Amino acid sequence: MNAQNDWDDVRYFLSVARQGSLSAAARLLGVNHSTVLRRIAALESAMGVRLFDKLPRGYVLTAAGEDLHRTALAMEETLAAASLRLSGRDAQIDGTLRVTTVDIIAMHVLPRHLAAFRERYPGIRVDVTIAEASLSLTRREADIAIRLIGQPPDTLVGRALSGLAFAPYAALPVAERHGGATLGEADWAGVDESFDHTSMARWMKGTVTADRVVYRVNSVAALVEAVRAGLGFGLLPCALADRMPDLRRVGPPMEDTDIKIWLLTHRDLRMMGRVRAFLDFMAVALGGERDLLEGRGGPA
Repeated sequence: MNAQNDWDDVRYFLSVARQGSLSAAARLLGVNHSTVLRRIAALESAMGVRLFDKLPRGYVLTAAGEDLHRTALAMEETLAAASLRLSGRDAQIDGTLRVTTVDIIAMHVLPRHLAAFRERYPGIRVDVTIAEASLSLTRREADIAIRLIGQPPDTLVGRALSGLAFAPYAALPVAERHGGATLGEADWAGVDESFDHTSMARWMKGTVTADRVVYRVNSVAALVEAVRAGLGFGLLPCALADRMPDLRRVGPPMEDTDIKIWLLTHRDLRMMGRVRAFLDFMAVALGGERDLLEGRGGPA
């Protein structure tokens, strides 16, 4: 086994020793019962000794287990002290910060705030990756994710900054040409089947028949541009469309939405200096635009 796996197995061992049962240790570690059993068995096999006796009252350390327990506690204390020292060193506000988000946030929401962030923290370089699918913060493919989701995975920590309202819009000539026509009578541009799991897709299916959708695309940012070009009505984020004078709202915001803007990081990174600086700054910056993001900002 490599050093990382060795320490991971020791963490499982310490948890069982503290909790006295596999199920309690599993709950604490956020894994299932069989994972804990497998990791303890791997550690016992690697060391060639039995570490626990399974008794009616729970898992009890053997003599060898007690020996390892003392060593493991010392290892844990040493690692905790090192972590504190290193986190203090990383409190310097500089370095590269990797942020992943979706196209509409990267193109239409973040830039003005990144410019202000740069003025305050000139030592931090921000690398933004546009990806509809979440990059893994656990594998350190990114440090921070800004996502449009209902609820984030349990492995990440952060906060919901705002809702994100969507409403039907059209380019001004298209809106004037349709006059008082109902939404169902207009031609539409929409998102493709990759969005079928979203409230956008549910709203479209409940409002517009498939034959009225004349254009589909797998990007909301591209959809905005298609609507601006006059391809048809489109369900767009109010935070973008309300700032575009060549677009007009042609209906009320959709009500069936659980979309929120989440600012997320991995729990092991949340106190890193540059990560903390970005989280705190963007929480204030994006929180200050809540009326616009939730569709109460009105047309630009």
